[in-house]
Amino acid sequence: MKAILNKLYNHERLSKSEAKKILIDIASEKYNEAHLASFMTVFMMRPITVDELSGFRDALKELCVKVDLSDYNTIDIVGTGGDGKDTFNISTLTSFIVAGTGQKVAKHGNYSVSSQSGSSDMLESFGYNFTNDERVLREHLEKANICFLHAPKFHPAMKAVSPTRKALALKTFFNMLGPLVNPSSPKNHMLGTFNLEIARLYNYILQEEDINYGIIHGLDGYDEISLTSGFKFFSKNGEQIINPEDLGQKRIQQTEIFGGNSVTDAAKIFKTIIEGKGTEAQNNVVLTNAAFALSIIDELKPFDTAFAEAKDSLFGLRAKQTLEKLVSL
Repeated sequence: MKAILNKLYNHERLSKSEAKKILIDIASEKYNEAHLASFMTVFMMRPITVDELSGFRDALKELCVKVDLSDYNTIDIVGTGGDGKDTFNISTLTSFIVAGTGQKVAKHGNYSVSSQSGSSDMLESFGYNFTNDERVLREHLEKANICFLHAPKFHPAMKAVSPTRKALALKTFFNMLGPLVNPSSPKNHMLGTFNLEIARLYNYILQEEDINYGIIHGLDGYDEISLTSGFKFFSKNGEQIINPEDLGQKRIQQTEIFGGNSVTDAAKIFKTIIEGKGTEAQNNVVLTNAAFALSIIDELKPFDTAFAEAKDSLFGLRAKQTLEKLVSL
């Protein structure tokens, strides 16, 4: 690792094959925590390249515990995290709303690193038991329209660096990788990024693949549609800036989507919203995200139609029933 670090400290870049090998070695726990922290820090101080991100991704996908859910037309709805905005669990709530419409969701997630509550924290607080058993995950999709893939159950490399990431409590390149390495390789992706550069990197990588995708970057730094500002949207059809007003929505304040100061706070907010009792701002944020997810699965579906479907799922309590069913299985 010393030679690698010296190379990086000299402002050199890694090739795709070098990046892949290093991450395979990380997964094998060949490096100590100080070296790992130094390695992660490099990519906080300068932009990661397409080759580096692609190499890291190839390593994780090669090493992961794979599950075959190709019988289902699934979507993953996930953000990088690391935006430092401390919102409630927007992508997780969005996933349940989408599942409540009848679409199949294969949600990839992890514990929080830089905020109060990640998707895994939330699911665990509701009593969900993480699994990488394909039979069980298929049953969850069949009966609840959603399954949850807890990253450490599938990615040895992520597990190997978990203590270092937790100790740093900062966004690292692993935040960038998470949305790209769903072990079930879904055909549809709605990905959020905490900065525009990463959104562009994702677009470079995903446009070469036979999938439907939408990449979102809030212009004020959110890794999801926050309605606090406009957002950049990338897909195979190009890129555009979309403002809340373009969607018939009001702009909201950051404080209106605050996620609380603990997992307990976040769980209370989550339950309130999924029971159809959220504030107008909270509801409109999750419904707008859900509408975009539905439009990614079916690009011919107008936003207004998708928004109405999402609204029926939330206020018809189908999203709530989906959560209850998943936790009870």
